[in-house]
Amino acid sequence: MNKIFFITFVAISVLISSNALGQEKREHRHFDREAFQAKRNAFIMAELSLTPEEAAVFIPLCDEFRQKTFEANKPCRKLNKQLRLNANPTDAEYTAAVDACLQAHLKEAELEKEYYEKFKQILTPEKLYKYKEAETKFMRSFMKESGKKKEEKQKK
Repeated sequence: MNKIFFITFVAISVLISSNALGQEKREHRHFDREAFQAKRNAFIMAELSLTPEEAAVFIPLCDEFRQKTFEANKPCRKLNKQLRLNANPTDAEYTAAVDACLQAHLKEAELEKEYYEKFKQILTPEKLYKYKEAETKFMRSFMKESGKKKEEKQKK
């Protein structure tokens, strides 16, 4: 009787722990966009030494710019994904992807010009100049941090 109880207890424990580990892995795979944006905005605010008044106007405008840029790149990302999944893409599919990405880059450049004009109304020329550097610096640090986290997970 004790043997059956022990085996049942071990089996239930294994099932519960494997389920918990599975949930933990799923949670880690999920990208938290809001947390990422909050980190990026805090980083940019610090790097540019934005005043609270500047931040209150600049950050929402900056988020709007990023969202429009993201949307402009959707067709390019979609076609690139289709090419990666397609075992034998045709020349026409490659051409469509290249054309879509070129159009996305042109739209992105138009958006950048439009929003930099708006940013000029808020930021000093020095802060505007440092903005692009801050974006790049943040992405480098984020990628480096992500790489370290992956290495730590692999060691476990």
